[in-house]
Amino acid sequence: MNGLLAAAGEQLPEDVGKAGPLGLLLLVLLLIAAALLVKSMSGHLKKLPRSFDPADREDPVHVPDTPAELLEEPAPGQELLDTLRRAPLAIEPPRDDDGRPRN
Repeated sequence: MNGLLAAAGEQLPEDVGKAGPLGLLLLVLLLIAAALLVKSMSGHLKKLPRSFDPADREDPVHVPDTPAELLEEPAPGQELLDTLRRAPLAIEPPRDDDGRPRN
């Protein structure tokens, strides 16, 4: 313990309070960590909506509230499906002479 006190006593008054290379390294590491945190936070902020007010939100997909709304509006593409079901088949099974399909 006396050796520690003797080493502290050997310091010149102008050396007290000066930072060494370890202080510079610590300062650089803290600046790098702050820069990474700012970059990460700006990425997260870009993902947030502009407003949390329900009136400002866009509703791209209408979700029906009741089963009756499902029956009122045809499903997207339903007309195309109905047309394709009524159209003759492009490839038909072989038929007998009387027009019935062969089994």
